Formats: sequence, C-alpha cells, structure tokens
Amino acid sequence: MSKKYQIFISSTYQDLKEEREQVIKAVLEMGHIPVGMEMFSAADEEQWKIIARQIDEIDYYAIIVAHRYGSVTAEGISFTEKEYDYAVAKGIPVLGFVIDDSSPWPKNKHEEDTKHQKRLVEFKKKIKSRLIQFWKNKEDLHGKFSISLMKAITANPRTGWVRASEITGPEVTNELTRLSSENATLRTQLEILIRAGEGHQDEVRTAIKILSNNQRTFRIRTTGKWDEAKPYTCSLADIFHYAAPNLISENTSLGVSQNIALKLAVDYYSKWPIGTNIVSDMIADMAALDLLEPSKKKHSVSDTDDYWSLTKLGKQVLKEFRRVRLEEGIKSSADPLPENG
Repeated sequence: MSKKYQIFISSTYQDLKEEREQVIKAVLEMGHIPVGMEMFSAADEEQWKIIARQIDEIDYYAIIVAHRYGSVTAEGISFTEKEYDYAVAKGIPVLGFVIDDSSPWPKNKHEEDTKHQKRLVEFKKKIKSRLIQFWKNKEDLHGKFSISLMKAITANPRTGWVRASEITGPEVTNELTRLSSENATLRTQLEILIRAGEGHQDEVRTAIKILSNNQRTFRIRTTGKWDEAKPYTCSLADIFHYAAPNLISENTSLGVSQNIALKLAVDYYSKWPIGTNIVSDMIADMAALDLLEPSKKKHSVSDTDDYWSLTKLGKQVLKEFRRVRLEEGIKSSADPLPENG
C-alpha cells in the first residue's frame, strides 16, 4: 500500500513565503500532502477552531522560524507558537527548523517590536529543546526538510491516507488494530532507547523488550486468608516500575511484595500480601535480566531477611522509564483493574 501523509507547515507568513514554497515543494516531491495556513486568516481568532481541526488530522507538524514572532492572539502569544503548542500537546511528531543566526537575513524581515523580540527568543528556546535542524537559506531548508521528513516517517510511521481500492481483505484491519494497541508501549520504548547512553543501548533495549513482553498473574490478599485474595495481571515492566524506586538503595523481599501490592490494591495484608514463592520468582526474573542483585550492605547476624538492590543496568532502566513518563506525560498503567475470577 502506498501511504500519503499530511504535513502541516507552520511559520510566520510574509517573511517566509519563499521558504514555505520550498518546503511545500519538498512535500509534493515526496508524494505527500502539504497543509498550510495560506488558506486561512492567521490573525482571525474565529479561525482557530478550523486550524485546530486541521492539526488534529495531520500526521506530521513542521515549524519554520526565522527572525519574526508574527501576529499575536488576544493572549499575547503568536498564532505560530499557539499552533506549535497545540501540536505538541496532541503528541504529533514535530519537525523543527530554526534559521542559523550567522546566516544573512534582510533587515526588513527582522522583528521590530521589543516585546515580540523577547517572545521570539523564548519561542526559539522552546523549539530547540527538541531535536531540530538549523538552516541557512531556502535551498538548504529544502534539503534538510526532505531528509528530516523521511527519517520521521521511518522512525515514527503514522496513520496516513491510502486509496480505498488498496485496502483489501481483513488483514489490513487486523494489522491496524494490532498496531493501535501497541502504539503507546512502542512510543515509550522508542523514547527510552533514544535517550539511553550508547554504551547501554543494547542492554537497555533487551531488558525493556523482555520486561514489556512478559506478564505475570498473581493474587494479593487483604486479610490473612489466601482464599479471599484477588487476582491481578500485569507486565514485568510494571512490576519492575513498582518495586524499583525502593531498590535504588536496598529492600527486602517482603518490602518488594508490599511495594507491588501498594500500587495495585487499595488495601493489603502487610505480612506477605503476595506469596513468598511468587515474589521470589519475580525477583529471580529481574535478577536474570541483570536488573537486581543481592545487596552488598552489611547487616547484623540476627537479620535473616534477604536484601536486594538495583544493578547499574537496573538504575539505567528505571531512570529512562521515569524520564520518558515525566517528559512526555505518558501515563503508566500504575492502577490496572483486577481481573474477574
């Protein structure tokens, strides 16, 4: 199937007409669909609902910035920045292109308003917080945009558009359903892998894949009676995420049992809410992945508890899990519902 993607091209207009034309040309050359604000009145607040609806339907968002902040809304934010913030909030892949400050640029295309100049500086900082490209002229922008879009499509393929005649049989529907169900997990994994240090990428990738693809079913008791315990099912990734924070220093096997139960049950029996054999299996699984190891701290002879702590790899995996969820606002499945039965 040949997919076509919609790419929203956002920028100030009057000062970047030729540059926008180059980007639109690049989109068309690659066989995709450019969407720009030429068709709207960018300074008309009444048009914002239409603009937002267009952004809702796109596959990729491209932001081009030079030396103007552009017309502003009643709140004092430019329409360009408002579009950018909306696309980011919607989780749409963003392609950022900021002009190289060393490149020559006509004086009449610079921002003159002092207040807007300050807003432009802050806007550029916001864009630069993500992976971007710096461009020198329209030809340079054309080439860098084409490469960036190809990489984005490869790394993060979107829904796109296909001809109805190309959709044949139930196979496509089944595949789309499968991809949709896996989308959130894959995005999290991708972000973790990108951020992982080069020396740990292979190990982190392997650990995350195994944690995410393995589930455990177990019971948590709220009283001393096991026949009243409720069943729960969750992935090893969630189990690791629940237990790991208290394993940075060290924790006992009983503490691991309590930490997992605390995240899943409103109330739990404090003395081994999850069976000792089940917890031992969970710990053994994480140790097999080199995420846990016996604690190296010394304890009194009378202390017969087993103590565990995160390995260097375990700390790296935990750090990447938490960083991605904080930065991207991805909600973990921290409160799965108990299964019936």
